[in-house]
Parts: sequence; structure tokens; C-alpha cells
Amino acid sequence: MMHPSNSMNESRTETVLILDFGSQYAQLIARRVREAGVYSLLVRPDAPLAELMAHKPAGIILSGGPASVSDANAPRCDAAVFEAGIPILGICYGMQLTCQTLGGRVDRVPTREYGRANITVMDDRDLMMGVPSNATVWMSHGDQVLGLPAGFAVLASTPTCPFAAVADSARQIFGVQFHPEVTHTPHGMDVLRNFLFRTCGCKGAWKMSDYSTAECARVKERVGTSRVICGLSGGVDSSVVAALLAKAIGSQLVCIFIDNGLLRKNERTLVESTFRDHFDVDLRVIDASREFLGDLMGVTDPQEKRKLIGHRFIDVFREASKSIPGDVKFLAQGTLYPDVIESGHGHAGTAANIKLHHNVGGLPEDLGFELIEPLRHLFKDEVRTLGEVLGLPPHIVWRHPFPGPGLAVRCLGAIAESQLRILRDCDEILLEEIVAADLYRKTDQVFAVLLPVRTVGVMGDGRTYDSVVAIRAVTTQDFMTADWARLPYEVLATISSRIINEVKGVNRVVYDISSKPPATIEWE
Repeated sequence: MMHPSNSMNESRTETVLILDFGSQYAQLIARRVREAGVYSLLVRPDAPLAELMAHKPAGIILSGGPASVSDANAPRCDAAVFEAGIPILGICYGMQLTCQTLGGRVDRVPTREYGRANITVMDDRDLMMGVPSNATVWMSHGDQVLGLPAGFAVLASTPTCPFAAVADSARQIFGVQFHPEVTHTPHGMDVLRNFLFRTCGCKGAWKMSDYSTAECARVKERVGTSRVICGLSGGVDSSVVAALLAKAIGSQLVCIFIDNGLLRKNERTLVESTFRDHFDVDLRVIDASREFLGDLMGVTDPQEKRKLIGHRFIDVFREASKSIPGDVKFLAQGTLYPDVIESGHGHAGTAANIKLHHNVGGLPEDLGFELIEPLRHLFKDEVRTLGEVLGLPPHIVWRHPFPGPGLAVRCLGAIAESQLRILRDCDEILLEEIVAADLYRKTDQVFAVLLPVRTVGVMGDGRTYDSVVAIRAVTTQDFMTADWARLPYEVLATISSRIINEVKGVNRVVYDISSKPPATIEWE
């Protein structure tokens, strides 16, 4: 559970709480509210009213969920929420729970309604203002409200759902059986905006520059005169953390960048120029490539690679942190809001669950640092926006993800320095052409994979027996699922021609057209 003393609450009067009943769309509701310029927080559904009120919410949204309100163990909220005088919007399960709690009747319906439906709007005031009299919505429910509580009126209905949208206007309590947060409900944002601005009285003034200022002040107050270590990987999250801390505490920040010998081409130079020259950060670059590559010699199993890299990273980081002078008390990491949500709404802790170096593995608790997590309230797209506010260059802010184990999981099989050189050169050409074709921001992850396969080819008058490189390009919203990117044939042709002609040791390029699932984005 988020503590009400976080800097977001201290700097802002508009917060909308979302009670998360387990809906697959709960995070999406939070994002939609923030897109409207209102700060939102996901909280556990059974939080007592006093805990909710500590956030001084302008409104409360009850999410959908997979349970039935008639189940004995169905999640419920504090009934006092409905008597607190705070505007409430119940969505799907949230509507059913609202109506049942206030005396209405909810029961299963013979046929579960899933997919698009057409609603007829009978009252276009308040919640449904601006929604056409006949509109498409997205339904997903097995239960449904069959009798309204006293004081409620019908706002919209469908042929099979007489209470598709309802309201007790006097108490400012609303409910919709459909999902306004999904794109399949074209006027869903109208419904959410009506609730936020007309009912809750929000102004939509929340912006990332406010977050930056408030979070810098919070960090500065907490850190005092102590020093903070930030493990810098060159990725978006760690780079934004470093930039924000540099702004907040200046020379009290120490960044540690570990060169594990598995980086992209010129990665180390990029990080050094960005943070040592542009932000004037105390950057400690540790070249441990020999140790990492020595550990990996002859290793082919991808999980063993990850394990060895993780252990070595911990050892190198531990030694590097010992050499930093002063009162080194804090460790900064780039935990994002989805990480917090997925771990149970982020019960506060200090040295638990550190994932500083992406999916390489955590640092042990006995390092003894307290955690600083300045991004723990933000979604990925908001982190990029914050990076722009902080002045990070676009090539850092909009960087595609790079795995913690680096090229170790893109060079399949046993790893040798000669193979890494080939892979770096291929990856550089690939990204150059993707950028040149204006496709970098239109794709979400693009990279080359060196396969442990050799094939016959012909170059000039001679026969070759060289390596195969696979190209992977995907589009995705959340990286939980992904589709292969439909790159233009002419772009693929240029990439293939350049790689084969310019990278010695490669005579064949293939394109991965697998989606996730069943495939994963990375090959190992």
C-alpha cells in the first residue's frame, strides 16, 4: 500500500484512488485517469476508510474483477466508503458491489456477456454527457444488477442489460456495467472525464514537471547529507533515476556503471558522455569484462548464463561500493509502478526485492543500503516523459529495452569475443537502418541474434561457410504480449545486404515472424 506521505500527495490536491478488485484492466484505468491530467493510485480494495481518506481523494473508482459478488470470499471494500461523501464510480464488478452494498440486487445472468454491445443513453447529463444516444461499449460480465438501490436512476441500458449505467446523483455515486477504460469503448474517455471533471471537480492540472520538482524535494529531504549509489545500466529507467537524483542532490550521487563485456557497440562511451559530461555526475566505470567473459566460457544454457552474470554483478558491485567515500546510506533503483502493483501494491520496505540490473538478479539484503525508488509511482511512458523534462537526450529517453545479461542471451550457445564483435556490428547496422527508415519510434524492440548455426553461401567466386543472424522486431504495449513488426521489404533488404557485405563471418540473415506468445521476445 502506498503511504499517504509520498511527495505526490504533498504537492497536489487532486488524487483519484482506484480500488483494485483484480481486474485485468486495473492498470489501464489508472493510466487513463493520468492521461486526463489527474493523478491516480491503485490501492488494495479492503483498505479501511481512514487509510483511503489520508490520501485526500477527489474521487474513488471501484475496478472490475473476476469474482462474483455472491461468492462467500468475494473481495469487498469498506462499506463506509459509500457514506463518506466522496464521488464514486463503480466499473463492472465495482458497480455490482456498489449496488449490492447499498441494497440493490445482483445475480448471475443465463448468458455471460462478453464483447461489444450497443447501449441506449436515456440520461445524457452528468456521467453520460457527450456520449451519443446509441453508442458502442465493451462488456465483460457474468453477474449483473437486476434491482437498483433506493435513490438510483438508470442512465443507459442494452437489450440484455437494463442497468448498463446508473447513478445516485444526490450522493454522487455512479456505476457502469461496461468498461470505459478500454479502446473498444469509443466514448469511454468521455465517461471518465465527466466523472473526473464534472463530478469530482478535478482541474486536470497534474503534469510531469510537478512530479519532478516534488520528487526532487522529497529525495533531498530524505537523503540529507548522505550519499546515494545508483547502478547505471544505460537503459531508460536507470538513466532517468540518475538524472533526477543528479538534479536533486548533485555531488552526493555516485553512479556505478559496470562494463561486463556484453554491451552494445559504443555503449560505454554513450553512458560516459551522457552522464559525466552532460550531467556532471560522479560516474565510476568498472571494467569487469574479463571476469564476466571468463565465467561464461563454454556455457551454453541460458539460465546458467543469467545466474553466472548475476552472481558476478553482485560481487563487482559490492567491491565498487566499498571504495566510495563518505556516508553512503542509500541505493537508488528504477522500480516502476507496474512492478509495485504486481508485488502486492508495494508494501513499503527498504532492502527487499532489489532488481537493480534488470532481470540479471537482485543484490543481497546484507549490502545494508536503504532504497530510493523515485519512479515507483510511474508507468513506463511517464518515465520517458520525465526523462524529457529532466533534459535527457532523445536517444536515451526513447531507447529500446536491453536485457540485463546483455548480448549473452543474444549470442546463442557458447560465447566468444569474436562472436560478440560480429553481433555488435550486425546490431549497429540494423539499428542504423531502422532509424534511417523512421521506424525506431514505431517499433518497441529491435535487435539482432547470432545463431549457433553455419550455412553455405557464395561470395564472389568462392564458397563460404559462415554464421546466420536473425533479426527480431516487435511492437507491443506492455511487453507481456507482442507481435512481430511488419517491416517494409525494402528496409529488410537493405539490412540484409549491409550485414552480409559489411560484417565478415555472416552469409545469411533471417527474419523472426513469431509473436509472443507462444514465442518470447528474447531468444534466450
